[in-house]
Amino acid sequence: MAKCCINPSILSADFANLEAELHRISNADAVHVDVMDNHFVPNLSLGLPVVSRLQEISPVPLDAHLMIEHADRWAPAYADAGVASVTFHAEASIAPIKLARELRARGAKAGLALRPGSGVEPFLDMLSEIDMLLIMTVEPGFGGQEFLDLTLPKIRRARAAIDASGLDVALQVDGGITEDTIWRAADAGANVFVAGSAVYGAEDPAGAIERLRASGRR
Repeated sequence: MAKCCINPSILSADFANLEAELHRISNADAVHVDVMDNHFVPNLSLGLPVVSRLQEISPVPLDAHLMIEHADRWAPAYADAGVASVTFHAEASIAPIKLARELRARGAKAGLALRPGSGVEPFLDMLSEIDMLLIMTVEPGFGGQEFLDLTLPKIRRARAAIDASGLDVALQVDGGITEDTIWRAADAGANVFVAGSAVYGAEDPAGAIERLRASGRR
């Protein structure tokens, strides 16, 4: 399995000091940037202009998670902004294979996200078209929620399919990831972990990242 990667979510950071907050997690593998439109999810966060500016000043790669409607229309612009990875929701895309190919053509890794209640099976045939599969372990929209153990069987099925395919597809989980829950997701097969409050709620975010890495290697 690929190495354990920790991608802190800046949804839990101080929005008034985002540049400083990014440098506090310079030992992270990437920074998870939640883009929410108050339509696909009941919350509003950062948009393209802010993400473009963060891309210019971030010491770590940007992993943009688009929780927005009309992903086919808007996602390519985030790839054009230069972020390392763009993840869109299967539930918000009319043509997910076409969109994944377009993101890759524009230089970004393509990620496909699924809500907790969405089945993974309909999308396993497109593993060759993506670089990462994101299994949401809470309902998307807000940080600080508790990890949903009911997602573990889906993570296991996704891991089995990825391993059987022989493809280099990362398996990311997002929601409720702490030192107490990360090992459960890792045991199920996840290898990329999004953590918000567990990192930015700590006095030493960089130290929290290292502790999560240690727990995620179990």
